[in-house]
Amino acid sequence: MSIKLLANTFIGIALLVFQSCAETTAATEDTTAAQEKISALKNASSFSVPVAGNSFLTVKPSGANEVITSAKLGNWTSSNTIISTYFRVGNSGTLNIGLKASVPSGTSVVKVTVGSTSKNITLTGTASTEYTVGDFTVSTPGYVKVDLQGVSKTGGYFADVTDITFSGAASAGTNIYSNDPSYYYWARRGPSCHLNYTIPTTNNVSYYYNEVTVPAGEDKIGSYFMANGFSAGYFGMQVNSATERRILFSVWSPFETDDPNNIPPDHKIILNRSGSGVTVGEFGNEGSGGQSYYKYNWIAGQTYKFLLKGEPDGTGKTDFTAWFLSPDTTTWKLIASWKRPQTSTYLKSFYSFVENFNPENGYQGRKAEFKNQWVRTSNGSWIAISGAKFSVDNTYNAKQRIDAMGGTSGNAFFLQNGGFFNTTVAPGSQFSITAPTQAPNIDFSTLP
Repeated sequence: MSIKLLANTFIGIALLVFQSCAETTAATEDTTAAQEKISALKNASSFSVPVAGNSFLTVKPSGANEVITSAKLGNWTSSNTIISTYFRVGNSGTLNIGLKASVPSGTSVVKVTVGSTSKNITLTGTASTEYTVGDFTVSTPGYVKVDLQGVSKTGGYFADVTDITFSGAASAGTNIYSNDPSYYYWARRGPSCHLNYTIPTTNNVSYYYNEVTVPAGEDKIGSYFMANGFSAGYFGMQVNSATERRILFSVWSPFETDDPNNIPPDHKIILNRSGSGVTVGEFGNEGSGGQSYYKYNWIAGQTYKFLLKGEPDGTGKTDFTAWFLSPDTTTWKLIASWKRPQTSTYLKSFYSFVENFNPENGYQGRKAEFKNQWVRTSNGSWIAISGAKFSVDNTYNAKQRIDAMGGTSGNAFFLQNGGFFNTTVAPGSQFSITAPTQAPNIDFSTLP
């Protein structure tokens, strides 16, 4: 081969090598970019649901130690405990579930259940790790419940779990769960909802009258079914424990504070009188003021009557008085009469609400029906109520949780919250019923 031909051959080989390296580099760069795009897309459509604000011990055997703290699921030692996490998805389809967990020692196997499908995942290592459990199918948009249950462990402890993660086609719409630590406590309690009654008069109103029925099975522990709310307080019935229920009447102090010890003497609520067996005192944490309650084991399925009076006393103060009537008697029970200083008003802002005050039971649903609402003016005229406006609390408005609704049932209004149901009613919705025609038959001269 000539020197010239040999030189040209070397040059050709060099060009081929250079071209091949350039193409390989470009291909590698394209692959890397594609992987980065896929990773970014995955991260953008992957959601982490904090256990602290969205999970509950829905099955907790006697003696089990599991707890939901402000940061995680902890003390997970019982294989019989079931931890349920709830979040709402906007689409149906495939949902890839994972969890973020660490294991103090050994290796644990945990069962993850969505609907009727269960998958096991093995966890190990003391560092917080994101595990992929697998794909599940969501048939309809709405709330999804993910159950965790321990299967086996080589250490004494299944795991600490901070988050349930989800992605996939079902997550492509609008998803709702509590992601703000300042709402975790309130989200676990669940959103409260209200009926703001339309008062068909501009005259002074001295009395509010309402009847409340809690359907059988809707009387969960932690429920407050508030019947006669007004601008300075509220009056209704509660489920305080498995063995105790109360009729509760509270009046806020005009001095705004969550600590009753901070109320100046001239702004304190003063007790005028109370009924027999009624406990009276002060309350705080959600405003402060005077509180009275009567322990009475009311029964779901029965209807109870609530009567509230509010009138100025002529000295710059206002007296608020509450009576309760059960279906097994014809005699009204005095709960209490409170005097509110720095106030001169008749009754304002007639409303009812349903709430849960026990965050451990926030996954349970509750419902109440409110009917036969009347107001009585200061000149003695009864006027029926036929309209109400639905409203919700900040937990709902912040889209931390939205299982709260209202409406009408026959000739009654109703409120429902908790249980992670999927029906939604727009806040601000107006409801109407046929106005009742028979005014309450009350002999005011005999009221205690």
